[in-house]
Amino acid sequence: MRSQWLRRLALATTLGAMLPPAAAAPNEPNEPVKVLRYILPAAETSFDPAIARDLYTGHLTQAIFETLYTYDYLARPARLVPGSAAALPEVSADGKTYTIRLKKGILFTPDPAFNGKRRELTMADYVYSWKRLFDPKLSSPHSWLFEGKIVGLDKLAEQAKKSGKFDYDAAIPGFELLDPYTLRIQLTQTDFNLGMILAHEPTGALAREVVLKYGDSKGEVASNPVGTGFYKLGQWVRGNRIVLEENTDHLPETWDFQAGNDPDDQRIVRQMKGKKIPQIGRIEISVLIEDQSRWLSFQSGGTDLFWLDGPLATKAILNGKLRPELAAAGVQLSRLIDPEITYYYWNMEDPILGGFSKEKIALRRAIAMSHNIDEEIRIVWNGQAEKLQYPIPPGVVGYDPNYKSLLQYDPVLANKLLDKFGYKKGPDGWRTLPDGKPMVLHYSSRNEASGVLQAEMWRKSYTSIGIKMENDRMIFSDILKTEKQCKMQSRSSPWLADYPDGDNFMQLFYGPNSHQNNNGCYRDPQYDQWYAASQKMPAGPERDELFHKMARQLEVNAGALMGYARYRNMLAQKTVLGYKKHPILHQEWQYIDIEKAK
Repeated sequence: MRSQWLRRLALATTLGAMLPPAAAAPNEPNEPVKVLRYILPAAETSFDPAIARDLYTGHLTQAIFETLYTYDYLARPARLVPGSAAALPEVSADGKTYTIRLKKGILFTPDPAFNGKRRELTMADYVYSWKRLFDPKLSSPHSWLFEGKIVGLDKLAEQAKKSGKFDYDAAIPGFELLDPYTLRIQLTQTDFNLGMILAHEPTGALAREVVLKYGDSKGEVASNPVGTGFYKLGQWVRGNRIVLEENTDHLPETWDFQAGNDPDDQRIVRQMKGKKIPQIGRIEISVLIEDQSRWLSFQSGGTDLFWLDGPLATKAILNGKLRPELAAAGVQLSRLIDPEITYYYWNMEDPILGGFSKEKIALRRAIAMSHNIDEEIRIVWNGQAEKLQYPIPPGVVGYDPNYKSLLQYDPVLANKLLDKFGYKKGPDGWRTLPDGKPMVLHYSSRNEASGVLQAEMWRKSYTSIGIKMENDRMIFSDILKTEKQCKMQSRSSPWLADYPDGDNFMQLFYGPNSHQNNNGCYRDPQYDQWYAASQKMPAGPERDELFHKMARQLEVNAGALMGYARYRNMLAQKTVLGYKKHPILHQEWQYIDIEKAK
């Protein structure tokens, strides 16, 4: 296999050398543009950061739009650093006032929306972009980021709901523009996590002129992204190919991250220190849904940086390490447990599964106890995941490795529970509802290999307790739309940390976040009360105690079943320099380099 691999790499290099040289970058007239080839396993949804809510599109919006803050490339655990902001925020002692200063001279990429003028980024652009999250016409899934937090913002949103029009020009006390580059934010309550929220890509800056020129009837700019980030949209074939080009107008930045004791970090520093950011002038992204197609593209040298998902893991990973033949060919592996949780939810608005009556809770508990999570990890993800008991995953503030869920695998007890609460088996062997009517439950999954396998694992679980299950296979974008409407009966849903704090995971079950991130539309007054109280606390034992109560409450009501956190296995060709997978950033393109083909 090693000789085949080397021949393929040699062929790819030869073919690359036969291609005509790429156009020269304006700031390096004698050097060809460096190109990185990348794969996304699902199509982009919307280029509007106020609307996009999936990991894959997040790669793109994070590259095109700038947030005030971001994360140190090498620091572990993740450490907040300035993005477009000139420095970290000045925070009052009570955690209710943030003063933020913007770097001067940041320009939006040129666009007809600006009528031929160069347009500088100001703090007013951020305020406008954050207000968009509350525009009822746009219906952003990210309003939860600021909901109940900014003095006057919720009141403005309520007025918009009544009038049908959001007043973007209305001043609110919570956003005080001291000058074009300085903003003072007044919060309704203590919040020491606001800096991390302002590093999340939905808070990136859009220009009002761009929304007015390209926005649809809702105000969504789905197809004409104009930002200030390190990259801009070059070419786009919807659902197939995306090309990002370097934004050569970006303020000059130099690679200057510090290595700790990790020898691999020290190697990265040697490769990258002192270089201009970014080094790579063009990112060529292909959308390949099928697992084997992605693997063949990387194996043949057609992809430089590759996300090796669980179903493909055995092709490159052996006992958690890169297979020797790949390592010998120079392939690199960056591996971590994602700060994510895949959980199984039931739609609490569904007439069969939803509600808090004893028989509905018993039904959901029985389903939870019928499912063998360890088996799913082994079969669907080739062992490339860690079972989780707690709603907060490893690597996130608030994680408790010693917590044990009440919902454990026990199909015998699950069957007894259904018998007790009137879900009897009919002549055909399938259980009926307590009133004797037929019961068929639906599980939705993505229509590629891993989704099909997940559905079969759940079919086995349902069958073990005598419940007939049907699998609804859907494309990823349709799943997201249906979830937001609270119309999906059940699904295994992954959530990757927007920011590395447990609050980001506990909000998944907060009632007011229904139709946003609360996919199961779980509404429990006691849970909501505890969550609201936790928002006023800094990270620590007092808040952890509340998180534990919330987790137990969720289990008692069988509102969701915690599943697992998957390993992220990223493969890089030997020509890629300085790469290390970041636990929070979706992509690291601006921080890496690629050697020219010889």
